[in-house]
Amino acid sequence: MKVFINGKFYDAEEAKISVFDHGLLYGDGVFEGIRAYNGRVFKLKEHIDRLYYSAKAILLKIPMSPEEMRRAVLDACRENGFRDAYIRLVVTRGKGTLGLGPDRCENPQIIIIVGKIQLYPKEYYEKGLTIVTVPTVRNLHSAVNPAIKSLNYLNNILAKIEAQAAGVEEAVMLNAQGYVAECTGDNIFIVKDNRLLTPPLYAGALYGITRRVVMDLGREIGLEVAEVNLTRYDLYAADECFLTGTGAEIVPVTKIDLREVGEGRPGAVTQRLVESYRKLTAVSGDPIWPEASQADAG
Repeated sequence: MKVFINGKFYDAEEAKISVFDHGLLYGDGVFEGIRAYNGRVFKLKEHIDRLYYSAKAILLKIPMSPEEMRRAVLDACRENGFRDAYIRLVVTRGKGTLGLGPDRCENPQIIIIVGKIQLYPKEYYEKGLTIVTVPTVRNLHSAVNPAIKSLNYLNNILAKIEAQAAGVEEAVMLNAQGYVAECTGDNIFIVKDNRLLTPPLYAGALYGITRRVVMDLGREIGLEVAEVNLTRYDLYAADECFLTGTGAEIVPVTKIDLREVGEGRPGAVTQRLVESYRKLTAVSGDPIWPEASQADAG
């Protein structure tokens, strides 16, 4: 594996940053998880745009233009020879002194890792996932805005620990008002009476790239799509439920807090959205190798 750091590629064993980097010491940085399918990087522009929005929100100046970053991601994919991959793009504040002051940091560090990911076992996509709601609430907008995809994921990690303590893979996080926000690493949707519903961004949901794609696909198949505040009761009474994320893609949920969702198996709408999503990712995205785009043109 070759890892991109600040314009150069290093063997994985030699890919290093300073122990004084504030990304390590204080979680001071931002990141994106991106997928490549069939030789194309899916929704690359959207992911890079979100990275720069997150960086702007924490006053982190990325020393590359978005176009340079796009080319760097494609170069990293070519360097590693992957046609299907998970890409982790990280920007840290950089090396600094002990102490919180970001003004004491040197140049931000840009890291691109290209590898494989299998977020959930195959059986969960076939039979559905069991999830629980947990005590840890989503960060307040007035604290660390959940829209910022930062390196500080302790809020999510604590909720993940609570899920694992309950013997399940994933947790639903509520906000301070008791409404559903999202899961520890994924957005959440329900289907009810031919409506596709998901929590609004102001409830604490991340502006998910996959979330937006699924909402568009839902409209294409004739569903009414809406962002509404959801309670745990809404989850329990749903006809179907599923999670979305770059790593997870679309994974059905069949049990929440010991209650079966719908008929206790992946629903027809969920399966139809999965099929549409897989068709889209197979042909859409920025080509890693230029010959791919030339073949399309021919």
